[in-house]
Amino acid sequence: MNNKVAIQGIKGSFHHLVAQEYFYEDIEVHECLSFDKLVESLLDKTCNMAVMAIENSIAGSIIPNYALIDANQLHVIGEYYINIHQNLMALNGQRIEDITEVYSHPMALLQTKEFFKQYPHIKLIEDADTAEVAQRIHENQLKGVGAVASYAAAKLYDLNILGSEIQTIKNNATRFVIVQTKNSAIPEEDINKASLKFELDHKRGSLATILNVMSDCRMNLTKIQSLPIIETPWKYSFFVDVTFDKYSDFVKAKSVLEIMAEHFKVLGEYKNARI
Repeated sequence: MNNKVAIQGIKGSFHHLVAQEYFYEDIEVHECLSFDKLVESLLDKTCNMAVMAIENSIAGSIIPNYALIDANQLHVIGEYYINIHQNLMALNGQRIEDITEVYSHPMALLQTKEFFKQYPHIKLIEDADTAEVAQRIHENQLKGVGAVASYAAAKLYDLNILGSEIQTIKNNATRFVIVQTKNSAIPEEDINKASLKFELDHKRGSLATILNVMSDCRMNLTKIQSLPIIETPWKYSFFVDVTFDKYSDFVKAKSVLEIMAEHFKVLGEYKNARI
């Protein structure tokens, strides 16, 4: 069986840290510099599973990833939360005054923009991956260039930390989901969270009715995200996460929602990681 796990980014990235912590063992990772490539690695069976960031406590939902999971018939089999610690790093011997450009993932730059207001001489440039920038600085010995990335990336690529914990909000967490092409066989007694998708007409009361059904069936709504359906103006897809104490309550809710909502789909049933 193929146990290779796809990650967005390279070793030292936050996706890599999640893969190591979630799977415990010394797993083999397949590095992908985009989420599209990550999904491709599942579809062509290069990898059996993938780690995918889905939302951040500061920046909110990573909306394109919801669409990727849905469009490619992927199944969420688990989730993992990690506290994000962003750090400014550069070659050894460099000072922050020497840095003129800092490259990182757009999410990392968004999370640290307040720190960089102190240093107007530094130009912030969006890049594909946090750790990949750190690797590039090390391999090409780039002076005057910094990266925003994890402590693990600094250690892995022998860079000096010029600013530690530079994220604006210190309690900064990202939720990751573990996805694969097949649904997992988790025992029902272990399942207490689910990710759902359905469509509704843009008319008064349609969403409220669905939410009332969830409440009546003892579902706790932990996330709701709407996406317009491009091919059908004024109709919306809703991506919803719910938690529950009894799997039987979820089964009851599913049976009602399948009737009431259009194109109802279960994206995944798994164990709540925030208990």
